[in-house]
Amino acid sequence: MNRLTLQAVVVLILASIGAGCGALWQGDWEQDGDRRIYLYEVKPGDTLRGIAWRHGLQVDQLVSWNEIENPDQIQVGRKLVLNPPRGVGDADESRQARADEPTTDPPPPPKDTPEQELDWQWPASGEIIRAYATDSGGKSGIQIGGEEGQTIRAASSGEVVYSGSGLRGYGNLIIIMHDDNYVSAYGYNRALLVGEGDQVSKGDSIAEMGYASGADRASLHFEIRIDGRAVDPEDYLPER
Repeated sequence: MNRLTLQAVVVLILASIGAGCGALWQGDWEQDGDRRIYLYEVKPGDTLRGIAWRHGLQVDQLVSWNEIENPDQIQVGRKLVLNPPRGVGDADESRQARADEPTTDPPPPPKDTPEQELDWQWPASGEIIRAYATDSGGKSGIQIGGEEGQTIRAASSGEVVYSGSGLRGYGNLIIIMHDDNYVSAYGYNRALLVGEGDQVSKGDSIAEMGYASGADRASLHFEIRIDGRAVDPEDYLPER
């Protein structure tokens, strides 16, 4: 799978999938000559935006690649294609391959930042032990240190669109959709206190702080994304 399928960066979600890493994919796929077609089966409660975010995609990409007529209505059980048709984006292949190399440089900000900004609060108390950066897995956010079991709170009001541990590199992860533009993500949790579809208000308890794999200190991995593109959370969170 090439980086074209990860251009919103999450990978937040399938963080282990990049160019040449298709063998780590544990979902459905089909062979098409020399390439794989990666598939996702729509589950009850899924939204197209939630599926796109979880797989590092844009909604319009899923609409185009799957010829979806109404993005607000997706049939449970339908298998959606998660990578572009053959030939799409081939001209950018070499540039995308270079983008797979590890880097500490953050991704570019969204081209069109929404005029409306949300009312944010810090999701956890504690010092920032890793500033905003992009690693080789595609995660983009900040890491807030703290104590195991410490309360993690919703940084703004919204709907929980993901609650689980199926996305490599994030441990127990919460993703909240705040409006048509903004989503936030909370990783490395010891316990998840909300489920998909739950409505949460700013400041609500949503999780308990845990450890990143191999870490000797509890922490929270926190991201804010606008239209699928990661931004520096400190640009949106209030000053302490």
